[in-house]
Amino acid sequence: MWLLRAFEERVSELVGTGEVSGLVHLSIGQEAVAVGVMDALRASDVVYSSHRAHGHFLARGSDPGRVLAEVMGRRDGLCGGKGGSMHLVDREHGLLGASGVVGGTIPLALGSALVARDAGRGDVAVVFFGDGAAQTGHFHESLNLASLWSLPVLLVCENNGYAEFTPRSAHTKVAHVVGLAAPYRIAARVVDGNDVLAVLDGARELVAVCRAGNGPALLECLTYRLRGHYEGDPAKYREATELAEWREKDPLLRFAPRVSADEAVAAEREARAMVERATVFARQSPFPDPRELTTDVRDPLRNVNG
Repeated sequence: MWLLRAFEERVSELVGTGEVSGLVHLSIGQEAVAVGVMDALRASDVVYSSHRAHGHFLARGSDPGRVLAEVMGRRDGLCGGKGGSMHLVDREHGLLGASGVVGGTIPLALGSALVARDAGRGDVAVVFFGDGAAQTGHFHESLNLASLWSLPVLLVCENNGYAEFTPRSAHTKVAHVVGLAAPYRIAARVVDGNDVLAVLDGARELVAVCRAGNGPALLECLTYRLRGHYEGDPAKYREATELAEWREKDPLLRFAPRVSADEAVAAEREARAMVERATVFARQSPFPDPRELTTDVRDPLRNVNG
């Protein structure tokens, strides 16, 4: 969790210096979700992320230097500097994609789950999304198909209370996303998303459901982003008292009593050293050659016209 926190803080600094451009969505305050879920998986499982993806990749084992290089648009990034913050891919670690489309990777995860089901090895597909994505049509279509076809997919909702700038109470009468699972007969559980051990326990339980061939499962993690929707967002839509209350529930503070003071200090020191090395690596990486602009891009008409 300290690695995720230190990495995101560094990205924020790089946005400020102009070394990172474009929209950047940080997961400061949501680290326990990524760490807890990833610890419940095995290497052969596949994972899909959302527009708030850095933490998922780091928790799964992606190299911090290559992740940061990608965020900075450098050639040594995971996608050669072409994907950026919202479109990361790391096939080596089973991370098959993030997307700037809200909930856009949910149907893709079903495809991987279908492959896993037919292979019969007990692998699962995992997809992360925010509570705002639960209001989209393809979310409900995906729940229906996943249930109908008994797909081993774990749907992880990082419910931070806001769909971009809109509180959940302003766009739905359904208090919790898990309430949408019952009509499709999907196993579901809601956990404290700022307690990493609670997330781990919930993820293990539901992953076991998927591995056993009992269809999909939905894990809702109640958490909170301590920064705005994107870096630079003034976040005037929430009260200062609300933010203060959630700062006291910081997942790093919540976990601190479970380790010694020396262990906590060592963990933070090691994480920040890793981020320093990642920053040096990313800054030394060149920008992609402009001549590479159209490489890795498939022309759909080429297949049609031969």
